[in-house]
Amino acid sequence: MFFCQKDQSLINKVPWLVVKSNLYFIPSLWLNPSFQTELIKLFPQKDTVFYHLARYLFHPTNQVWGMVTRSYNAYLSRADEILGIQIRVFSRQTKYFQHVMNQIVACTQREKLLPEAAAQGESQATNTSNPTKLKAVLVTSLNPEYSNNLKNMYWERPTTTGDIVKVYQPSRERFQQTDKKLHDQKALAEMYLLSLTDKLITSSSSTFGYVAQGLGGLKPWILYTPKKFKTPNPPCGRGVSMEPCFLKPPAHRCEAKKGINTAKIVPFVRHCEDLRHYGLKLVDDTKDEL
Repeated sequence: MFFCQKDQSLINKVPWLVVKSNLYFIPSLWLNPSFQTELIKLFPQKDTVFYHLARYLFHPTNQVWGMVTRSYNAYLSRADEILGIQIRVFSRQTKYFQHVMNQIVACTQREKLLPEAAAQGESQATNTSNPTKLKAVLVTSLNPEYSNNLKNMYWERPTTTGDIVKVYQPSRERFQQTDKKLHDQKALAEMYLLSLTDKLITSSSSTFGYVAQGLGGLKPWILYTPKKFKTPNPPCGRGVSMEPCFLKPPAHRCEAKKGINTAKIVPFVRHCEDLRHYGLKLVDDTKDEL
């Protein structure tokens, strides 16, 4: 009802409307012609809505911001380049999965986000023509095994470029503890830390990753959802927008008796890369094709 133009005549009579939701429903607002004029004035670059709103409305406590600044200054600030890797596995089994580890490595190598490790037994880098760089990798995950394995890979073998790779994971909570204050504070601090990276890899359908990319104004590489415990091929793909995904948009039945494809109504609202046939997100470049 709220997203349909014909129903706004009733809602417009209400001076204040309070809406509570745990979903990012902004993309559906753009489907209502009565909202578009004002929205375009506010956000001429349509894929920056969350970026501006979050920076204006979010005010972390001193406790959270202290975690952010201490971690950044101690582990990330001296790096020439920072790569963020946000890992979220939606499974009843809160454990380490080797196929996910393989997917992370495959993504970083395929997209050249991290240098390759030299072959076993090779003691020196094969390419030292460029100056050595320090690359920091910030990993956020409930499980420590992913960052440990990545750290061991670059500790046991040199890189083919001669670059130094160091891996850092702020917290290792093992399982989600929603509504526990310290746990939630750590989560928010890690979202902000991810937003401060130069390049970002996120997990499909993860609101944790959506917030991080939106805060940082980053178009992430998205790890595709594995099927049958196998590493996807390709392992990841580049996002076309920094905007979060509206994971569960309502069926759009404003003028039609049956729901229509909401990703076809306006050119700047499309299906999400990680939910290609359902979720919605804002994009700015109407020439991109998903």
